[in-house]
Amino acid sequence: MTTIDGEVAAGFEPVREAFAANFADHRDIGAAVCVYRDGRPVVDLWGGIADPDSGRPWTRDTLQLVYSATKGATAAAAHLLVQRGQLDLDAPVASYWPEFAANGKANIPVRWLLSHQAGLVALDQPVPLADALAWHPMADALAAQRPLWNPGTAHGYHGRTFGWLVGEVIRRVSGRTPGRFFADDIAVPLGLDFFIGLPADERDRVSHMVYRQPETDFTTAPPESIPEELREMVAAWRDPNSPSNRAFAITDPPEMDFNSPEAQAAEIPSSNGIGTARSLARMYAALIGEVNGVRLLTPETLASATTEQANGKDRVMVMPSRFSSGYMLPTEATPMTGPNAFGHTGRGGSLAFADPKHGIAFGYVMNHIISGSDDVRAASLVDAVRRSLA
Repeated sequence: MTTIDGEVAAGFEPVREAFAANFADHRDIGAAVCVYRDGRPVVDLWGGIADPDSGRPWTRDTLQLVYSATKGATAAAAHLLVQRGQLDLDAPVASYWPEFAANGKANIPVRWLLSHQAGLVALDQPVPLADALAWHPMADALAAQRPLWNPGTAHGYHGRTFGWLVGEVIRRVSGRTPGRFFADDIAVPLGLDFFIGLPADERDRVSHMVYRQPETDFTTAPPESIPEELREMVAAWRDPNSPSNRAFAITDPPEMDFNSPEAQAAEIPSSNGIGTARSLARMYAALIGEVNGVRLLTPETLASATTEQANGKDRVMVMPSRFSSGYMLPTEATPMTGPNAFGHTGRGGSLAFADPKHGIAFGYVMNHIISGSDDVRAASLVDAVRRSLA
């Protein structure tokens, strides 16, 4: 039986039970979960193994790469610039980044980068992997790229490109890289253990990710065995030229080893944020209220940041999705704690969000990356939070 360390406030015991069940029944290896309510932590738990190869245990300060949950941190940085009057989401991207105007993109507003409506999910010519880790070559390639669809007419998840697109705007406006801006203006004031671009002296605290493929690989299954509701999605994944595949093949080679020191040290603001569940929950708590005297966004900025911008079938994920300016909004597949919540999932199971109606901020990170709909770990924890609130 996995030992669970940490603390739970009275009334939130169901979250501890669900967290323990994730290890016993749902294949967690090492993980942490944290919940803030009204600016104070009410759940802070961790357990398991950080590195299965060495047996290194998961401790209070273990860091975890969270894939696309990073996008929530990048969006927070952008909205902080909006709040300061330095960035206008309705201004053309090219007004901050002139090179971006190439190939008919002169009138794309910044907002469409955040809401996945810009049509820049892929590159006609993928860049060498080393160039992507160096920042500028990828930003230059995206500035020159033509959109895959008429911007603003549809939305599709910019799974990888989001980070360079939004990040380059942050860099042009602030004069700092997005990772540096996040560190200086969000992480330091809040005391967060979260990095976009991991310092070398923090690497020993990072867990080692273990990958598990889904039990059923529909991309190779006979067509008649695929459930009807999944056939369009499977067809997209089988087509190498579909946006679904091209969105995650923007480098050559397309696969990036996120366990590597090089990938963790680079700034990839869509995908390689590394930190603790505690820091994610604390950041989201400071988006919706005050945490130890620090509030990141005013109610007015928060309302703008979380207003729905895109809804319907996603051209990349080929399923319904909802986005505000940088955040995922609740759907049937990811309900969070209610209709007022906003946040972001990460590949393989991580999740961070806030719910201003309930005063809740949530962070869950883990090192067992599980693909497919059979992963119920985050959903079980969120359900436990809802039961605790009830």
